[in-house]
Amino acid sequence: HRALAVNLSDIAAMGAAPSWMLLSLQLPLADEDWLREFCAGLGALAHQHDVALVGGNLSRGPLAITVELAGLVPRGQALRRDGARPGQQLYVSGTIGDAAAGRERLHDPEAAALARRFEYPQPRVALGQALRGLASACIDVSDGLYADATRLLQASGCSAEIELERLPLSAPLRRLCGAQAPQLALSGGEDYELCFSAAPAQAAPIEAAAARLGESIRCIGAITAAASAGEHGSGSAAGAQGVPALRLKSSNPAISALAAAALDHFRR
Repeated sequence: HRALAVNLSDIAAMGAAPSWMLLSLQLPLADEDWLREFCAGLGALAHQHDVALVGGNLSRGPLAITVELAGLVPRGQALRRDGARPGQQLYVSGTIGDAAAGRERLHDPEAAALARRFEYPQPRVALGQALRGLASACIDVSDGLYADATRLLQASGCSAEIELERLPLSAPLRRLCGAQAPQLALSGGEDYELCFSAAPAQAAPIEAAAARLGESIRCIGAITAAASAGEHGSGSAAGAQGVPALRLKSSNPAISALAAAALDHFRR
């Protein structure tokens, strides 16, 4: 499930419809029980999204799973990262921080719901397609909201302000992680939600589309003009030339001083 889901999330972020995949599977040995469960998980999600397995490779060696996924989108309608403009709003789908908390508590019975968010991410494919013509820019949240929103801003040449009290945090995350929950939401990663920008005039159509699909979305801030060098405070991240910046706002000084970082895939 997860090997395909993370690829589907990239397709969702472009507003595309998934089409076909290639699978490269390297195994230390032919474990029939493992293969049966793997194929069941991969096949179920592929069937759900009408993805055809058209080829790949099988070899012996340390366990490695590689999926290459292709999608289709009408010409000129793909969601890109470079369309955000000052005056627009910044949104995120679902809840964030759950997967990071679940990753650290995989064997904790009290965190079963969070662990499931890590092990079985749900790519927002239908929402991505519904955002075509409504969102101005979009990216999926894989390395943490702070890092991925900053990538969107860098591509668009804009800055943004995020109101930390508006971050969509789930009840299990708040209960188990308390004051750490906002930090996990910002930099925990592996949420595979969509972060996107849109003009205020598109707010009602976007909310209607999300409701129709049974998806939750939250406006978490606003796109602003690119900051000049020297305008960045401690709660912001600047690009290589001083722009753009992502500024964190909160009425709580302890929360506004949160450290911003991306998920480090090689951290031990």
